[in-house]
Amino acid sequence: MAGNQLENRTTSRKDYYCKVRVFYGFIRESGTVAGKFSPAIGLDVPHCLGMGAVNRARVRVFYSGRVQGVGFRYTTRTTATGFELSGVVRNLPDGRVELVAEGLRAELEAFLLAIRESGLGHFIESETVDWGEAKNEFRGFEIVK
Repeated sequence: MAGNQLENRTTSRKDYYCKVRVFYGFIRESGTVAGKFSPAIGLDVPHCLGMGAVNRARVRVFYSGRVQGVGFRYTTRTTATGFELSGVVRNLPDGRVELVAEGLRAELEAFLLAIRESGLGHFIESETVDWGEAKNEFRGFEIVK
């Protein structure tokens, strides 16, 4: 490949697990920043075959602070649409918010950062984060009452 020309490739959706997308101005593949996006410059991002359910993780986060009645769950669900993950977010009777999500660990880490950067960070006084293996019990991302 010479200069800024992109190589033409034909890859089926089945073989190409990872999606390349623009998020906050960066080209990302499977939760890792692959390079700065510029429409004038082509960026060849190699795909990552074989990264399926084996590398999926589960994160459970308890947020405390002023996290209920401020749109926390709605903003979290909206933020989740930009990531390849599934899970739930719910209010707890003790005033905390619980988030449970599954996906690639790097994707989940970026999602947690995006929650803080979405304008919710100043409502969060503390968070407890627990990591584990994915149980594949969610389909999509939703608010649970």
